[in-house]
Amino acid sequence: MGRVAGKVALVTGAASGLGRATAIRLAEEGARVMVTDWEDRGGAETVDLIKGAGGEARFRHQDVSSEEEWQATIDEIIATWGRLDVLVNNAAVIIAKSIRDTTLKDWRWQNSIALDGVFLGVKYGCAAMEKSGGGSIINISSIAGIIGLDRSAAYCAAKGGVRLLTKAAAAEFARLKNGVRVNSVHPGVIRTPGVEKTIRKYGGTDKEAKVRASFEAMSPLGELGEPSDIANGVLYLASDESKYMHGAELVIDAGFSAVR
Repeated sequence: MGRVAGKVALVTGAASGLGRATAIRLAEEGARVMVTDWEDRGGAETVDLIKGAGGEARFRHQDVSSEEEWQATIDEIIATWGRLDVLVNNAAVIIAKSIRDTTLKDWRWQNSIALDGVFLGVKYGCAAMEKSGGGSIINISSIAGIIGLDRSAAYCAAKGGVRLLTKAAAAEFARLKNGVRVNSVHPGVIRTPGVEKTIRKYGGTDKEAKVRASFEAMSPLGELGEPSDIANGVLYLASDESKYMHGAELVIDAGFSAVR
């Protein structure tokens, strides 16, 4: 216990799934956590779960594609806790369409959240961390940021952008010697509410079994990952245990990208 004790963390997209699991895990290990999302109800529930377990957290509504909301979120964190030590850029959306069916509007919306939002987080999160001696930025990418997936061109482009944005930021921060580390995490197929919803919509039909099997086929270990698998990886990168990791890719995908 206490692996991030005394640290202040911001987790975006923390109303459910990976973001919620990450916020809870950081709080369990002693961090004070600002939970943000555009889903107010889920965000408030995440805070309640943290507080119910004895942790400290607050919720703020945030659209990560808005530069003004990023500035206001960082300002509130500094006003509340005086510093920012950990930023988890988790908020994202996914458009699963063929290139032919993806409109320019789709493309821009996908990237405004999953890539622009991460850029803004790195930009303003870094500025806040520099004032308090450094910190750790963790950008949630995907295996789709490493390998191409069918019917996911916009998502792959966004997550691939997150991967190389992370590396470029790492090179820049190393030159500046500003004390800010930045790394990316690349989850495989995880048993999130979104994945379960996709499977259950075919409930009671042969299609459900086929969809579940297709997801499980993306895991050489034969089963879907759990949100806690990703949260534990983020915790490591947030803690001082990873002080020599910078510009790295932490792939947590049961080996899918290795054997693809």
